Amino acid sequence: MAPVPADRDLARLAKGGRTNFFGFLLRLAARLPFLFIAGRLYGADALGRFASALVVIELASQICTLGQKRGIAQRLSEDDRDAAHVIADGVVLTLMISAVVSLGLFLFPAPMFPSGEYLPADRWLVLAIGPVALTDIALASLAYRFDVGATVRARSVVEPWTLSIAAGLFWAIGRWGLLGDFGSLLGESGLALSFVVSVFAALLASLLPLMRSYGMPRQWTPHPLRIGRLALDTAPLAVADVVEWGTRRLDIAILGLFAVPASVGVYYVAQQVASLPQKLKTSFEPILGPVITRNLKEGNLAAIARQVCQVGFWITAAQAGIALALGIPGDGVLGLVGPQFTGGMLALAFLLGAEVCAAPAVVSEAALIYIAPMQNLWVSLATIALQAVFTLAGMMVARGFYFDEMDQAACAAGALLVTLSIASLVKSRLLAWHLGHRVETFRWSLAAAAVVASVLGWAVVDFLPEWAQLSLGVPAILGTYGLVIWRFGFGPADRLLFRKQAKD
Repeated sequence: MAPVPADRDLARLAKGGRTNFFGFLLRLAARLPFLFIAGRLYGADALGRFASALVVIELASQICTLGQKRGIAQRLSEDDRDAAHVIADGVVLTLMISAVVSLGLFLFPAPMFPSGEYLPADRWLVLAIGPVALTDIALASLAYRFDVGATVRARSVVEPWTLSIAAGLFWAIGRWGLLGDFGSLLGESGLALSFVVSVFAALLASLLPLMRSYGMPRQWTPHPLRIGRLALDTAPLAVADVVEWGTRRLDIAILGLFAVPASVGVYYVAQQVASLPQKLKTSFEPILGPVITRNLKEGNLAAIARQVCQVGFWITAAQAGIALALGIPGDGVLGLVGPQFTGGMLALAFLLGAEVCAAPAVVSEAALIYIAPMQNLWVSLATIALQAVFTLAGMMVARGFYFDEMDQAACAAGALLVTLSIASLVKSRLLAWHLGHRVETFRWSLAAAAVVASVLGWAVVDFLPEWAQLSLGVPAILGTYGLVIWRFGFGPADRLLFRKQAKD
């Protein structure tokens, strides 16, 4: 196969990121109604129970995926069999694991509800484990063929809007007494049931394009030895995926052990707002994997370093701008969900900062999982262990000084910020050592743009009422930041992200 020019790689990365960035905006538009419905209609207690259970459900889904979300690109590029057969092996493996894990959690639901407070219907959250894992595999397979539109439709349109609409419908059924006692049961567990409905809808939206792209696995039969070998081969990547996911959920899991459900609910809302910039990394991850695996096959390490630096800068620049726009008027943003949620302002600030600091680790790991998977795994394990120590120490100190529960939650968010900063430094240096080329995503123009946007932001908060801070201030902060970074920080390669490319 003839080598693909480096500018073609960057064009593909820019096109994929541009498409998924549009999906990020759609996801933002759909996620806010759900937070409003959950906070205003269900309340902080119900949202806290849902958040604690969701941590375990998402962890179980990550385990059941067994690293195939990122590993499928390498398998499709190296396996000579029909691509549909390769995908079918992964689907069978995931179905087997998810069936066992789901049944176990249904019979023993205590890990999902550490406070011991839950309703009978809440246990049906386990039905979401398999669909979430299968959707990840399907979308990763489509991304290997540079189809990121399917990810936008499934994750940014179908899933979040189904979640918001279903949550509203379940609440209305319970509130208005429709369907009698059964309707009341649905209403009380509406958050859990709406999540199950949304992930099944996303699975359907991902399987249809998968069938069109790869077709059915004809003349294929599962083989125990082949499936078992797949499980062994993907185990290191699976652990790395779980650890990477765990760094974003360990704080809320520990908080669930120390705090009442209402405080967990407030922190969960802050985390959901802060995780919106995190979704930007997924704008490039599905495309970056295939590009890196192909350049590895060709031995083009310089191209990998160049692509990691470029994508890392794009992600860092976008996340910093969104973090400033959401964080400076954070009281107003959290107040949209409900007045009791404004107590999470300090936690929100730390969480938004953590996502910006995590960008170098994210893009470096995208290459390390193929170049040095075991070294990456050990660094990831050390990262989550360090986070656990920092989080527990911070919360114990806060409790010793009699801080309230939201200040304790802010300590958990601060621990995440420090941990991810250390992980970014270590992983970027490790990748640079393996590639023999410098890996750097930070530029001083980012700091200049952040200072200018922050000055405007503080003026917005001081002189404008809350409604104007959100309707006028957020766009003004983001626009000012974008103008400075475009004028002084973006070169020709950076602006490729905003330039429409001809079709391949």
